Amino acid sequence: MPDLETLASTTASENGYELCGLQLLTHLIPMTLQVQIRQASGNDVSLDDCANLSGPMGIAIENSNLLSAPYVLEISSPGIGDTLKSDRDFKSFNGFPVKVVFKNKEGSELQENGLLHECSSSHVNLNIKGRIKQIERNDVIYVRLTTSTD
Repeated sequence: MPDLETLASTTASENGYELCGLQLLTHLIPMTLQVQIRQASGNDVSLDDCANLSGPMGIAIENSNLLSAPYVLEISSPGIGDTLKSDRDFKSFNGFPVKVVFKNKEGSELQENGLLHECSSSHVNLNIKGRIKQIERNDVIYVRLTTSTD
């Protein structure tokens, strides 16, 4: 599978995309190759992007002879995971329940659960039962979506 991943990564790159993930589901008949991409520019991946990469990816796989059995090729975007990373993620999920894991001044790891209130380049603000808690963004290890604020 490393050869297949290298092939998919190279083909994606040659077409202006980055490979985010690759899964070969051999338990399906026919087996399914799932390729997740994002635009190298950071823009959203559209259905047209997936369709445009499908041809070159299919040709590259066929020419490589890495897969000898019939397969279905699926090209998609990874979507957003449960960990918020970009400013855009923080804006999209403003008001949602999150867990913020961060380091305090002594270097100990702490966590707070609340509603994402606001995020700037310097702070992440959480609404914890009606009170706003400000956490320095440099101290944040990660911010993850949760199902509740408890």
